[in-house]
Amino acid sequence: MFDRRSKLFAALIFVFLTTPALAQSTSNYYKDKQIQVIIATNPGVGYDLYARLLAAHMGKHIPGNPSFVSRNMVGAGGLRAAEYVYRVAPKDGLTIGTIGRGLPFESILGQNDQNIDPLKLSWLGSMNRETAVAFSWHTSKVKTFEDIRTTELLTPGTGAGADSEIMPLAFNNLTGTKFKLVKGYKGTSEAALAVERGELDGIAYWSLGSLATLHQHWLDGKSINVLFHTGAGAHPALPGTPSIRDYATNPVDLEALDFILAREALGRPFFSSPDLPADRVAVLRSAFEAAMKDPELIRDANTRKLEISLVTGSDVEALLNRANAASPDTLARVKAALQR
Repeated sequence: MFDRRSKLFAALIFVFLTTPALAQSTSNYYKDKQIQVIIATNPGVGYDLYARLLAAHMGKHIPGNPSFVSRNMVGAGGLRAAEYVYRVAPKDGLTIGTIGRGLPFESILGQNDQNIDPLKLSWLGSMNRETAVAFSWHTSKVKTFEDIRTTELLTPGTGAGADSEIMPLAFNNLTGTKFKLVKGYKGTSEAALAVERGELDGIAYWSLGSLATLHQHWLDGKSINVLFHTGAGAHPALPGTPSIRDYATNPVDLEALDFILAREALGRPFFSSPDLPADRVAVLRSAFEAAMKDPELIRDANTRKLEISLVTGSDVEALLNRANAASPDTLARVKAALQR
């Protein structure tokens, strides 16, 4: 009995003495270090703007106040950046990334060959929830949703796995639209210039927030016809504009469309490497959430016309787990709808 009590007492003393040391080690880990933010898009577009906003404010919410540096890593519709954080970057909590919100779902569907398991990533959260729109240029024959069901609209593709290529396929197969992809554009900014030059007729899927930030004059000057939005029900900023969800051809197609549009809850997602120590994940998540509530970040976001609405890392995980557990029938219809 004495030996057992002695061992228990010794174990308790060990925990008492080492737990503060572990906590101290965690709190000092980021001191004098630099965190790199890997951005899957070109500078100056939505994901880049959000990433640089985060990089300007997140460090002060991490014990040790590490500095941040942003690095654009464009290629393969975001897969290059995802691959870097997933496999190449050290798994030390000093690299975070942001990619197109659709890529995790592509992996769940087995639609890319990188074998990146989104459920293994260390998700920090998302900076907002998105609603997207489709629009035609004012010179196009396509003016309304009914027009896009009868007349082709040339729209850009910016890489396999990118929303710009995934969503037009889904809309065509699930709602009867006639978007025609023109591939090879490096990003939405380049595609927007092509629309203005008359090379393209419009864009099938673009964040409403990014559109308002970069081209509010298009909306104000009626340079574009907004054909539909992707939210549920009416959208306060787009009175009279229909939701694409209202045009699913049957209930099964609506379920598939809902699965595909679930990516919008990821908005502007951020993650770190797989297999990070739990304490570092906790520190990064806590700092991310604190940054989203930081009055200075919110002020800067308002100045840049960037919408902020926190989606926590645990919420992202739950969303991806639900998607991963979708019924075989839903997944089969989704895969068929995205068949190139």
